[in-house]
Amino acid sequence: MSTNFIEELRWRGRIAQATDEAALAKHLAAGPRRAYVGYDPTSDSLTIGNMATIMLLAHFQRAGHVPVVVAGGGTGLIGDPSGKSAERTLMTRETVEHNVASQMRIFGSLLDFSQGCSNRAVMVNNVDWLSKISYLDALRDIGKFFSVNMMVQKDSVRERLNSRDQGISYTEFSYMILQSYDFLYLHDKMGVTLQMGGSDQWGNIVAGIDLIRKSHAAREGDTAEPEAFGLTTPLVTKSDGTKFGKSESGAVWMTADRTSPYALYQFWLNSEDAQVINYLRTFTFLPRERIEELAASHAQDPGRRDAHRALAVAATELLHGPTERANAEAASKALFSGDIAGLSLNMLGEVFASVPSATYAKTRLEGQGVPLIDLLVETRLASSKREAREFLQAGGVTVNGRKVGHEDHLRAPDLLHGCIAALRRGKKNWFVSRWE
Repeated sequence: MSTNFIEELRWRGRIAQATDEAALAKHLAAGPRRAYVGYDPTSDSLTIGNMATIMLLAHFQRAGHVPVVVAGGGTGLIGDPSGKSAERTLMTRETVEHNVASQMRIFGSLLDFSQGCSNRAVMVNNVDWLSKISYLDALRDIGKFFSVNMMVQKDSVRERLNSRDQGISYTEFSYMILQSYDFLYLHDKMGVTLQMGGSDQWGNIVAGIDLIRKSHAAREGDTAEPEAFGLTTPLVTKSDGTKFGKSESGAVWMTADRTSPYALYQFWLNSEDAQVINYLRTFTFLPRERIEELAASHAQDPGRRDAHRALAVAATELLHGPTERANAEAASKALFSGDIAGLSLNMLGEVFASVPSATYAKTRLEGQGVPLIDLLVETRLASSKREAREFLQAGGVTVNGRKVGHEDHLRAPDLLHGCIAALRRGKKNWFVSRWE
C-alpha cells in the first residue's frame, strides 16, 4: 500500500513539529527514503504509549519508505533525562542487553521485516557504534560541535538545572550528544534522512540535525548541504492532560506476558469518550472514511460504543493477531452477557482478574452443598439473608451464567473446570469463589 506520508499523518492529527515540512514532503516524494525512531530499553517491554511512534514508522513503510528501528543498547546505559524530574538509576549492561532482546519481538507485529518486502524494515542497536567511540574521539569529533549555552536551554536540561534538590549529572547531560551522534551515524552510514519521535524529543532531534550539518561543513571538500529532517508526533494523553497508558492495575504493555490480549482489549473498550476518535486515528490503520463514520455515530449516540468496539478490535488485532483478538472479544461478550461457561480456565482468570474473590474448602460442597442465601452473604453480594432471599426470588442472581433461586445450593458439579463458581448479582456485581 502506498500513501502520502505527510498527508496521512496530517489528517490523523499526528504531526506536532516538523523541520521545514514543505521541503520534507518534496524530499519524501523523490524517495524511497529512510527514517528512524529510537527506543530506550528501560524495560523488557514497551508501554502502549510507545505504539504511537511505532505507528509513525508503520505509516512510513506503508508510504513506500524504509523504517529503521534503533534499539538503545548504548544510550540505554546512560538514560534520557527527557520528562524525568530525577536522575535515572543506571542499569547493568546485562539488564540493558536483556531488555533490548526482549523488546525486539514487539516491532514485527506492526512493521514488515520479511525478506520479500522491497522496503522491509531494518533494526539496529546503537551500542554497535557508540561502544567503539573513545572518550577523546567523542570530545574532538562530536563535542566540539555542541554549545553548552544551547544545551542548557533544552527543556529536559533546564528544568533539572533549576531543581536544587535533583540537578542533573554530567552523564545525563551528555545524553543529547549521544542521540545526536546516532542521527549522524545513521545518516552517513545508512542513508537515514529523517528522525522521528514523540514531541518531547524535539530538542534532541534538532540537535542531531545541527550536528549533521556542522560535521559535514567541517569536512574538507564537502560543500553539499546534507539532507536531514525531523518530525515529532503529539504525546498521547487523557482528556485531562495526564499520562496515557495506565489502567486500574497499572501500566498497559504491548506484550502479552505483561498485559494479556483480553486486558488490552478491555483497555481500549474503556477508552474515554472524548478521546476515542483520536485513539482510532493514532492506534489503527482504519481509513479516513471509516473513522469519520465512527465519529458521526459516536457524536449521535455515544452509548452505542461503536467507536470503542472498533478501536478495541483493530488495535488489539494489530498487536496480537486475529485469533487472540477474537478470543478477547468473545470473552468480553461473555462477561457482558454473563454466559461464561464456555471460557477456558486461563481466560476466566484473565476476565475476573480484578473481580473480588476468595478461596473456600471444596469439602463444603459435599452432600446438599452450600445454600446460596448463605453464600451471597458470605461473599458480601448481599448484606443479610433477608436481602439475599429478595435478590434470589427476584431472579437477579446467576452462578456461572445460570439463573438460581432462593432454595438453590452450590454443589461440586456446578463448578466450572471443577474449581470456579462465579456469582453475579444484577449486571455488574461479580464475585469469584474458588474451591480447593
